[in-house]
Amino acid sequence: MKRFFSVEDVIDVHDLIKDALLLKKNPYDFHHIGRNKTIGLVFFNPSLRTRISCQKAAFNLGCHTWVLDVHKDSWTIEMNDGNVMNFTQEHLKEAISVMSMYCDILAVRTFPNLLDRDYDDQEIIFNKILNYSRVPVVNMESATLHPLQSLADVMTIAEFTSFFRKRCKVVLSWAPHVKSLPHSVANSFSQWISKIKQIDFTITCPERYNLHKKFSNGAYTTHHQNEAFINADFIYAKNWSSYLDYGKILCKNSDWMITEKKMKLTNQAKFMHCLPVRRNVVVEDAVLDSSKYSIVLQQAKNRIYASQIIFLKMLQSLS
Repeated sequence: MKRFFSVEDVIDVHDLIKDALLLKKNPYDFHHIGRNKTIGLVFFNPSLRTRISCQKAAFNLGCHTWVLDVHKDSWTIEMNDGNVMNFTQEHLKEAISVMSMYCDILAVRTFPNLLDRDYDDQEIIFNKILNYSRVPVVNMESATLHPLQSLADVMTIAEFTSFFRKRCKVVLSWAPHVKSLPHSVANSFSQWISKIKQIDFTITCPERYNLHKKFSNGAYTTHHQNEAFINADFIYAKNWSSYLDYGKILCKNSDWMITEKKMKLTNQAKFMHCLPVRRNVVVEDAVLDSSKYSIVLQQAKNRIYASQIIFLKMLQSLS
């Protein structure tokens, strides 16, 4: 594996999930493979789970890591080409080129501007990073995608369905939020789910919040949340801003919050969320704290092994 930007860089999703779950059982079996190897973690926006899970994943493989928070630890970086750099000290081209010389794998997290839809859709910044890097690149979140999160998500569903031995209904439900948030988790989750034939997938969201069709891949989308929840086996809650009215918050209806009453419409569904989550805004405490419903911590733990299997595949390709 020479790069990991999206699910399209994966040959077989089922095989990758299986390998990741096997690795989870014996996470130190490949500790030798990272000897004298370094993974660089570059963050253009904050992180908790992504940062720590990637560090733990690298440790499990015997790798050294360095971490750079761009807005705190480096010179200000110019992203655009052709600008007169009177106010920024270093261009992305030199910064990424140099950083990639200091590691064997470069993992990068960027963020959309949520102002220019075409700019974000084209992944201008991440494509530059892929071009400038001299080593394999891992997407720790980009303007439109979050594949490490989605790999952890499908791993979690696999664990709770005996590796998809029976068909299940998965619902991605929009939920309220006070901030304008990106589409990356929802887009990426939809992409990965579409690769698993045993899953019946539904997206529910308010009007004018439909995901771009290139990510939803023809999934059934409804604006009636209660209808979507009927007989669901998994409820994945996530907020995203409008795509049609790009980056805007159009719906402030708290009725979209995930409640215990709504969970009772399901087939004793498991509740999922990528975290961090705003309690009693996105989901009420009675669901999030319930051992019957909530699997968000199991989901978060799988972030380690999702990162680890990708790092392992890349390290193996280097040898």
